Amino acid sequence: MKSELLQQVRVIDPVSNTDRVADVLVVDGVIQALQETIADYPTDTQVRNCRGLVLGPGLVDLYSHSGEPGFEERETWRSLIASATAGGFTRLHVLPDTMPALDNLSVVSRLHQELATATVKVNFWAALTVGVKGQQMTELAELAAESNVVGFADGRALENLALLRRLLEYIKPINKPIALWGCDSQLVGNGVMREGTQSIRFGLPGNPAIAETAALAAILEVVAAIGTPVHIMRISTARGVELIQAAKAQGLPITASTTWMHLLLDTQAVKSYNPSLRLEPPLGNTSDVQALRQGVRSGIIDAIAVDHTPYTYEEKTVAFAEAPAGAIGLELALPLLWQNLVETGELSAVELWRSLSTCPSLCLQQSPSAISPHTSAEMVLFDPHQAWRVQMHTLKSLSSNTPWLGQTLQGRVVQTWYKN
Repeated sequence: MKSELLQQVRVIDPVSNTDRVADVLVVDGVIQALQETIADYPTDTQVRNCRGLVLGPGLVDLYSHSGEPGFEERETWRSLIASATAGGFTRLHVLPDTMPALDNLSVVSRLHQELATATVKVNFWAALTVGVKGQQMTELAELAAESNVVGFADGRALENLALLRRLLEYIKPINKPIALWGCDSQLVGNGVMREGTQSIRFGLPGNPAIAETAALAAILEVVAAIGTPVHIMRISTARGVELIQAAKAQGLPITASTTWMHLLLDTQAVKSYNPSLRLEPPLGNTSDVQALRQGVRSGIIDAIAVDHTPYTYEEKTVAFAEAPAGAIGLELALPLLWQNLVETGELSAVELWRSLSTCPSLCLQQSPSAISPHTSAEMVLFDPHQAWRVQMHTLKSLSSNTPWLGQTLQGRVVQTWYKN
């Protein structure tokens, strides 16, 4: 029997909406007691002084990318899971754009068996379309029978509205989450950063905000007609937040998320031409960032996703406009969001944890983890004051495509608990 006593730790629990200092006793992966002071505990208990540390439910990532299978030089399952654990994530939801794509039962079932004993819960988004090419729907009912399929998403824009309509009609009785990204590739053109004064100043092709909002408006119209619940991925514009707010006010069955980097950086950051800032959707203007932060605070934006997208050094070490879009983030999201939003007072600790843990679970029709007696210890211990330098050898990910490479951060995960 393994027994741990965390003394005087700051407990953040969005489920009970509490933020308090207490003692927490964990025995064999189960929270046995949560009290102001615990004096009665097994004699072989490991007692830890946790003053100044933060204990919260395990974080839940709505969508991220794996290298394996097909691109193991970018990320393996082992490195992805290690990265998630180091970042405080206990549930991962992997997009299907691997090689082969997660578009048939045999591939998904094999991966389910391989990862059944992983140190975090790994779920898969099954592909909506064959080969995630947006042309032909997959065998949705067959894939839904696989217990480790959290729902359906290509992770890419689905621009064929007739196909989208049929997909929503077909999925409605299956009752599995479906995630969609609003993006019109024709409006994007060759744009690599948000269109505006900064794109002109930096001499980079602009990606207009309407590339997101026009596609989003079309998706919402289809959802209104069919009535199938949908999660909207990667909201990155102020107008996008307005459209989500209006749709929710009308009673549409939608949830929405933005990604962590879109809450922290705007187009001004692109002046460095760091290829790790080449993202899809691109970083927004200052007004976009402000609207996204307000959207998270108000609950219009339900959740914060990581969208961890690993690339090798060689793939990313090119000119900004030629770099593939994406950056890693599983190990960086919590410390940087805490440092820039909680420490500054823009979000409370409970609000941040709700957006990274409770609400992502609810978006996925899962029971959220909580820090309460007699529940499984699915939780993370975080030291907001620990300094560490982001370098290749300090990251668990095989890839290091992040604009924070070489910088010193405040805040690091001390321990993650997950009982498989």
